[in-house]
Amino acid sequence: MSSKAHIPGTGRRRFLKRASVTVGAAAIMNLVPAAVRSAAWAAGSDAPEKKEFKIGFIPLTDCSSVVMAAVMEFDKKYGIKIIPSKESSWASVRDKLVNGELDAAHVLYGLVYGVQMGVGGPKKDMAVLMNLNHNGQAITLSSKLHEKGVKDGASLKALIDREKREYTFAHTFPTGTHAMWIYYWLAANGINPFVDVKTITVPPPQMVANMRVGNMDGFCVGEPWNNRAIVDKIGFTAITTQEIWKDHPEKVLGTTAEFVQKYPNSARAMTAAVLEAGRWIDSSLSNRQKTAETVADKSYVNTDRDVILARMLGRYDNGIGKTWDDPNYMKFFNDGAVNFPYLSDGMWFLTQHRRWGLLKEDVDYLALAKKVNRIDVYKEAAAMAKTNVPKDPMRSAKLIDGVVWDGKDPKKYAGAFKIKVA
Repeated sequence: MSSKAHIPGTGRRRFLKRASVTVGAAAIMNLVPAAVRSAAWAAGSDAPEKKEFKIGFIPLTDCSSVVMAAVMEFDKKYGIKIIPSKESSWASVRDKLVNGELDAAHVLYGLVYGVQMGVGGPKKDMAVLMNLNHNGQAITLSSKLHEKGVKDGASLKALIDREKREYTFAHTFPTGTHAMWIYYWLAANGINPFVDVKTITVPPPQMVANMRVGNMDGFCVGEPWNNRAIVDKIGFTAITTQEIWKDHPEKVLGTTAEFVQKYPNSARAMTAAVLEAGRWIDSSLSNRQKTAETVADKSYVNTDRDVILARMLGRYDNGIGKTWDDPNYMKFFNDGAVNFPYLSDGMWFLTQHRRWGLLKEDVDYLALAKKVNRIDVYKEAAAMAKTNVPKDPMRSAKLIDGVVWDGKDPKKYAGAFKIKVA
């Protein structure tokens, strides 16, 4: 891909139209008197109790809003300083959040709930302050599978049935989003992820290297590592996660409940700063290009800018002959729809933890989501950042298998899947 990236045809026009709407809304808000706009940010009592935060991140494209909040100094506007801290694995992020080495983190949605429930590690009360992005992950299969006729889930199922051996698939953390996406996709294609294949945990930046030496047949991870596998000619994209669930929840700004209780104003200011960064990224083509250039640096993701930028702009190439302009690419704001911590999103991860036996019994799904997803903090931060807030804390979606998730009966939903462990 050339260094001068672009969005082709209607994709570009659609993007720029969205950008102009966002910028226009911001301009209108700027006409509101400053005293009114800052009502939620009264000097003194609402000042951040803690001014400097260490926020952990894993080298992935979706860490962008945390990084850009610091680089573009959106944090300064709210009287705080964000220090992004590059971490080696999700297990490290989990441990450092729990022991207080990190104040907050760009973190897997399901990891936060795993810690809340004491699944696969320490148990501690946690908090989701906001969702950081929708979409933008993928399932990559090896070129060797493609040589045997595999191009999608159905052909993978046929190969597994035809050629008996141990097939290995990697995700990034046992309770995390990538584990849930690959389990869901395998099961939707009639493959039991705990019986028919083997699954392992590999940190995101190590996925490509492990596939190169033959340690796995496929993996689910965030960008840019799926596109990196294609550029390096060792794999292809079998499916994007937005094809599994359009506008699915992904990474969150997570912290401990203890941090929010101790530093409520700081938690709010941090959320507002990251919100503004997400809006800035989504507001123009040039801002996305600058973001890709920034996070490509060795301090952050440490890969080629163009490998990040292509899919960040929705320019997809699956590595086996299909290219397309995806309208459901990774989004960081989308007029606030991305960032609201919907209760139903948190509940969904709990239902999948139950489905796969990570939770041994049903829980009070709604009560847990209300405890973890700090909608109260988010609403205050959204007011500060002049961001729209949805009226309903629940949302619904139809996933790839045709099953609708709306959060209304999570126990029934979790138990109704044909392929499950629980």
